[in-house]
Order: sequence, then structure tokens, then C-alpha cells
Amino acid sequence: MSDKMVEVAMSIIINAGDARTCAADAMQAELRGDRAAADAKLKEADEAIKKAHNAQTDVIQDECRGNPTELSLLFMHAQDTVMTIISEVSMIRLMIQMNRNLEDKINGNRN
Repeated sequence: MSDKMVEVAMSIIINAGDARTCAADAMQAELRGDRAAADAKLKEADEAIKKAHNAQTDVIQDECRGNPTELSLLFMHAQDTVMTIISEVSMIRLMIQMNRNLEDKINGNRN
């Protein structure tokens, strides 16, 4: 595996991990009742996922241009990590929305 691909794989893993941390922080903020902090952390999670996804997409597009990527366990792990965390962030976003809907109903808000 080339040094470049190691860098790309590690970038994907690190950014995806950052997104996971931000999403978990968003859920904790939501549970504390701090909607603004939750929204800010979700935005940070989205930015980190975008970085990870863009690195992944660059590799895929490079392969489509005729520059094959050497298959490695590290890159497969990076792919798995980013896809798993995209799902986690999506589920946390839905859980936050569900929490808000329930709180609004309990408090009599019709938003």
C-alpha cells in the first residue's frame, strides 16, 4: 500500500471518528436540553463526515479514471468505518428529532 493511500485511509478513519464523537456530543447536549449545542455538534459531525466522504470519493473517482487502487485491509477498514458512522450520525439526528417532537408534545408546543 502506498504512503498516499495510507494517508487517505487514515484521513477517512480520523474524520469519521471525529464525526462519531461530535454526534455523540450532540446527543448528550440534546439530553441536557441544550438544543443549540446539539445543533452545533451535528453541524460539526456533518463537516467531518463530508471530509471523510470526500477522501473516499476521490479514491473512487481516481479508480474510475483508470488509476486502480491497491486493495488493503486498512482501506477496507476506512470504507467500513465511514459508512458505519454515516449511519450512526443519521440515527442520532433522527433520535434528536424524535426527542424534540416528544418534548414539544409534552410541553404543548405545536411546532
